[in-house]
Amino acid sequence: MSEFTTVAQTGAIPEGQGITVVVDGRLVAVFYDQGKYWAIDDLCPHMGASLGAGEVHDGAVACPWHAWRFGLCDGTWRDNPKLKVDHFETRVVGTDVQVRVPPKTPPA
Repeated sequence: MSEFTTVAQTGAIPEGQGITVVVDGRLVAVFYDQGKYWAIDDLCPHMGASLGAGEVHDGAVACPWHAWRFGLCDGTWRDNPKLKVDHFETRVVGTDVQVRVPPKTPPA
């Protein structure tokens, strides 16, 4: 099982914003919204834009290139729930914001 990795300190990510970090070779977007930390795959499946650079509203991030919106809590595309990006477990230990990123499973 994968371990948690510290990606930021509490207070480092402003409310309603995100950052992009690398965890075990994967780009991960970490957000602070409505008093909680969330983590999803950083790459938009449409054309690969960084979701960590997107705008956050109502628990979703909008891709900065074409405004595809993904739920922070589960990575689901708001316009078509059949499509989603990976989402990752987060926790706060002391002042460390931590994310658990399992190894990516190759496609069948």
